[in-house]
Amino acid sequence: MSAVLQVPTILDAPEQRFPLDLGVRIPKIRDLFHLATRNQWNPATDVPWDELDPEAYTEEQRRGARMYWSRRAWGEYGAISESPALQIRYCQEKHAPDMRLFFTIRSQEESRHAEVCYRMAERLGGYIEQPARTAFQGSVATHGVRKLALDPEVPLEGIIAALVCAAEEIAFDVFRHLIEITPNPVAKRVCKLVMRDEVRHCAFGWYFMNTRIKQLTPDQFERVRQAVITMIEKVELNGYHSAWLAPSNPASDSEIESDRITWEAGLGATVEELEKPVFVDSIARIRRQMKESWDMELPMFRHPKIAGEF
Repeated sequence: MSAVLQVPTILDAPEQRFPLDLGVRIPKIRDLFHLATRNQWNPATDVPWDELDPEAYTEEQRRGARMYWSRRAWGEYGAISESPALQIRYCQEKHAPDMRLFFTIRSQEESRHAEVCYRMAERLGGYIEQPARTAFQGSVATHGVRKLALDPEVPLEGIIAALVCAAEEIAFDVFRHLIEITPNPVAKRVCKLVMRDEVRHCAFGWYFMNTRIKQLTPDQFERVRQAVITMIEKVELNGYHSAWLAPSNPASDSEIESDRITWEAGLGATVEELEKPVFVDSIARIRRQMKESWDMELPMFRHPKIAGEF
């Protein structure tokens, strides 16, 4: 029997912990760590769950909202596995201790996000463990960061730029939009709590990248740029955060309908006609900020549900 070729990961490198540096190297990220420790919240007690009366909604509305909040939980769950993978990378490569400290809290925050979305679904009749149709799993299953984080051939800067300065910025804008349009006070409270954490997550990415961007070689810089483009084209425009962006098929159509029913009930979702300009503006803001901060040019993008290039 032929041997299976093993692809080396950073876990195969010997651990070299000492000398152990815990000094402040990126002050703004250390400040984020301290801020995060002061702003902890509890999904069980910091949301007024008793104010959410499931009987006030039709069975169809409850079913739609269960699917919507379950899908939110699936997305947040992905971050629970990516955070420790990145933490290992920081430690193995001896990146600034501020990053290692901050990500201990970031892992907790992503866990809270998953739990609070799970609790919303449970309150409305029951959490749904997986997409009703397997064809939709490709859009919401993962963006591959966990695997990339352990690959020594993938530059860390590319991962952070794509995951945080692109994908998490889009997620932040979506939650800000949801807060503006969601009338149900419990759903609005959940969105506010999640967005409060996302502010720090986004700031972390820009603070880190701003310390690294000028140190990159032209080849490394281009690899970072391509990582951002891939995240937008292959993940975001594939429906990772927004079902209406997923390839059109019966599976995605079902998810889109669940979103519309949830939005009509005021329970936290949004719909294509409302979110589309938010998404387009988010891409424009990311493009502008990367140009101003890093002198990085992103191309224009296309999607069959969005007129023209954006």
